[in-house]
Amino acid sequence: MEEFHKVRRLPPYVFEQVNRLKASARSRGADIIDLGMGNPDLPTPKAIVDKLCEVVRDPRTHRYSSSRGIPGLRRAQANYYARRFGVKLDPDTQVVATLGSKEGFANMAQAITAPGDVILCPNPTYPIHAFGFIMSGGVIRSLQVEPDDGFIPALERGIRHSIPKPLALILNYPSNPTAQVASLDFYKEVVAFAKKNDIIILSDLAYSEIYFDGNPPPSVLQVPGAIDVAVEFTSMSKTFSMPGWRMGFAVGNERLISALTRVKSYLDYGAFTPIQVAAAYALNGDGADIAEVRDIYHKRRDVMVDAFSRAGWVVPAPAASMFAWAPIPEPFKHLGSLEFSKLLIEHADVAVAPGVGFGEHGDDHVRIALVENEHRIRQAARNIKRFLASSARQPNNVVPLAAHR
Repeated sequence: MEEFHKVRRLPPYVFEQVNRLKASARSRGADIIDLGMGNPDLPTPKAIVDKLCEVVRDPRTHRYSSSRGIPGLRRAQANYYARRFGVKLDPDTQVVATLGSKEGFANMAQAITAPGDVILCPNPTYPIHAFGFIMSGGVIRSLQVEPDDGFIPALERGIRHSIPKPLALILNYPSNPTAQVASLDFYKEVVAFAKKNDIIILSDLAYSEIYFDGNPPPSVLQVPGAIDVAVEFTSMSKTFSMPGWRMGFAVGNERLISALTRVKSYLDYGAFTPIQVAAAYALNGDGADIAEVRDIYHKRRDVMVDAFSRAGWVVPAPAASMFAWAPIPEPFKHLGSLEFSKLLIEHADVAVAPGVGFGEHGDDHVRIALVENEHRIRQAARNIKRFLASSARQPNNVVPLAAHR
């Protein structure tokens, strides 16, 4: 039977192949150290959980909630932006709560995209950035470029060679998967370009609080006038270790926020009210919980970089995010990221995310998530060291799993 139109536009989910191999290995008793999925292992801070439990006891909070977020939650997010970025937002017209940043991005795509609209999108990037628009009938023009001097020339080429003119540009810094960080000067150039060419900016800032080298990543909305063209998406998943709570935000341009709010009003009733109250409580806190999470990821980053280097795999230290973007070791580069990831599961009991899952330009890297404790990270490094040593001695015995099928 022929697949439905939208399903046909989606390639096989690369990560599912790794997940199947991981599950199969575990069923055989293997102790797989999972550095693949960016699923935080840290518990949600106790005070936030306690607030949830307090509110959930009130039966009035069990009714349908507000799709765009209860007023107290939207005010808390506006206050957070004022404290953190010096950005003033109207909680009634410039803030909407989302069911995580992923849902926000997907529904923004539904709200603004007409069939055939062109979207400028980084490659590699988090899959929803591209496929939210593809599922909405849009066309992706990939930008294989870093947030540096080559970015604006790449945008200019995208404008020149796209028919129709691009509707929107997607930004994601700190980046998932590459961990690159953008400067405020970079955002100033991009905002000026967007205004000149009448392009919408959609910025994913999910990792704004996970940074390691003393320089908090900026918001595009800090640029004067950026709110005329930009909407930014944030998430509480990593900042407060709340991934399963599904709580995020879109903030910025009133027209775009209004469009997203209208679409959401047809699709959901918002998150469970006690979750929204607890999220507001978290945002109104003193920042100690955020700093503790950041410190743990910082320590894990340092352990991973040091231990993997000693194992023979040099991994650049990420300046931000909970990921490292690691080049495939030279002897395995010809295999590509998916086959190399399979080898790590089979021969090292370590799972990573293949870079090709984030776009074809990521196929010479894998993404390593800092979602295991320091002991487990060191154990992963020891396993990898044995694997690399064994493959160097007997290269013909290390064969991609695909060859066994």
